Order: sequence, then structure tokens, then C-alpha cells
Amino acid sequence: MNKRLNQLQPYPFERLNELLANITPTTDEEFISLALGEPKHRAPEFLIESYCNPNTIAKGFGTYPPTKGLAELREAIADFVNRRFKLGRAINPETEVLPVNGTREALFAIAQAVIDGDSLTMMPNPFYQIYEGAAILAGSTPRYIPCNEDNGFNPDFSKVTEDEWQRCSMVYLCTPGNPSGSIMSIEEIQAVIKKSDEYNFTIVSDECYSEIYSDEPPPGLLESASAMGRDDYRNCVAFNSLSKRSNLPGLRSGYVCGDATIMEKFLLYRTYHGSAMAAQSQWLSAKAWQEETHVAQNRDLYSGKYEAFLNVLKDVWPMQRPAAGFYLWPETPIEDREFTIQLFTETNVKVVPGSYLAREVDGVNPGANRVRLALVAELEECVEAANRIKRFLA
Repeated sequence: MNKRLNQLQPYPFERLNELLANITPTTDEEFISLALGEPKHRAPEFLIESYCNPNTIAKGFGTYPPTKGLAELREAIADFVNRRFKLGRAINPETEVLPVNGTREALFAIAQAVIDGDSLTMMPNPFYQIYEGAAILAGSTPRYIPCNEDNGFNPDFSKVTEDEWQRCSMVYLCTPGNPSGSIMSIEEIQAVIKKSDEYNFTIVSDECYSEIYSDEPPPGLLESASAMGRDDYRNCVAFNSLSKRSNLPGLRSGYVCGDATIMEKFLLYRTYHGSAMAAQSQWLSAKAWQEETHVAQNRDLYSGKYEAFLNVLKDVWPMQRPAAGFYLWPETPIEDREFTIQLFTETNVKVVPGSYLAREVDGVNPGANRVRLALVAELEECVEAANRIKRFLA
């Protein structure tokens, strides 16, 4: 067996299930989960109707789909990226775009294609655990970059040493961030691009929450590069998906786009990896990327939930709505795991301890004494959860 598998830690939800395994809630109220960031809004009707077309299904079943992706999907993705991120030089759907089976699969795979031997892979802390596993299994060592409140919950690269930059193969960014919903500014992203120019590492930007925001659309990696006058997007690859944007987590559809040289090698890797998306999923995905009305409606649903949820709790557990995403990342009045246990016991509401989403570095876990709340359920269920939490805190 690959000995690096022994370095992988249990997924946060495995740890959470173990934490609560022997606990029986003291209430008869229905179970509510605010733990898993799985969108629950209904998928757009026009996509459901399209997916149910027998001719589309039959045609898709009768062909091996290209790993590179169907031309119409790559063009739809390129149109979305060029339009949404205001690129000075439009990305080329032929050489700079690849469809992927959701960002999770591709964020893992890119490390296997990019990392060459012993190195450092930098990632935000707290983080999406795929980053860590991908780095370890590619033979790299994770370097956790703290995302604390005093830095707006964005990664603070100020303590990275010259030697660490020299050893860096890849940097994972997540903007908007999970779990905080923080947004890196164009200037902050450009600072990382400048480091990449100096030390020649790949920047992997996870932008899957980019379309759920409260005010202005968050900037992206390619947008930041374009604003610097870069038209080759050197060392920059951006990832996004339809899971959050279009409420299609089960479709497993996303994209990676950017540096044509990296994309060429990533396509070679994926051809061997066997990661082609089913043709009918590609046709459906193209329709989703081309349509924006359902995306705006989705944002409105989350906005309504934030307003209602925070209004219930404002007197007992005040917290601020994040700039983007669908999470809340509040401090807890007691240790985060104990808070999670007591809340579940008394209210049958499940949340994620913040310490499970981060790693302790130099004696500090930046997720400690926080919890992540995912407002993915329907409005009524979120309000019910908020009222139970208010009762619990009171």
C-alpha cells in the first residue's frame, strides 16, 4: 500500500459522527443539520426538464465522452468566465478550459499533475481537507497558512520564510473562503501572483462559492492576473463548479481554466485518470453556465435565510453575515467540541466544531472555539434551528 495513506486524517464529518455517536438528544424535535455544506435548494426547472429528455439520455449513453470536454461546454464555460471575471484577454476554450467532475475531484487531481517530488504545498488554515490529502499523496508537505480574524480570515503569508517560498510547488487559495466566507481582494491575490513570478509555483484557486455573495461579485484569480496586464495567466489555474452556483451537487460538474501549459499537461493526466464527464451531463452543464436568472434567484434565497437566522439570534449570539458563501463562522461561548455536543444533546441541531476544519500549528488551532453553520436547508428549517439555538443559549 501507498505509505502516504497512513498520513491522511479522518474527514471532519467522520470525526463529528464519532463525537456524537453515543449521544441521544433529550428532545423529541426533528433532527436539523447545519453541518454539511450540501445545497438543498431545488435545481432549476429548465435543467430538470432538459435532463429528463429521453433523446438526450439515449444519445449520451451511446457515446464515450471526450476527456477534453465537448466543444459547446468548453465554449459555455469560457463565455461565463470571460463575462463574469471581466478578463482583458478572453480565455481560449480550446487550450485553457477543461470540464471536471466537480471541483473536489479536480482540486485533488491537480496536485498529482503539478507537484514533482518533495516540496511544500501552501494552503489556508482552516481549509477544505481535500487540499491536505492531495498534497500528501503527491509527496508534498502541507504548509498551513493561518486565516485569523485580525487578517479578515484571509491567509496571512507574512510569516512564510524565504526557504519555504523556495520549496513551494503549489499554493491553494479559497476565495470566497470556506468556512469564513471571506473574500481576498485583487491586491491580495496579486501579491501571491507576484510571489509565483519570483519562485515559480502554481496557484490553484478554489472559487466554488464565487456566485453566492451579498454585494459586489468577488474577484477571481484570472481576473486579478488580467488586471496586472497578464494575458497568458502563467502559473494560474482557477476552479469552479455548478454545485453551489446552480444547486447541482449531484451532477458533479465544474471546470478548471487558466495557464495553457498547465492545462495541456493536466489534460494528459486526466486522459490516463479516466475522468471524462458523461455527455448528457456536459450538455446540461453548458445550459447551466449560460443562464444567470436562476443564479440571482439562488442568491436571494440565501440572503433571506441569513437575514431571518441572524435576526433570531441577534440578542443572544450576535454574528455578522459574511461577504460571500452560505456559512456562518461564529465564536462559541465554550470549547467548540463541547458546544457541539451540548447543542446536539439539547436541541437535536448538528454543527461542525471549528477545530475539526483546521490544523494546530505552533500550539494554535485557528478554528478552535468556533463552529461552522451551513445555511443550506430551507428557510423554515433554518429559522427553526435558530430558535432552538436561541433557547439553548438562553
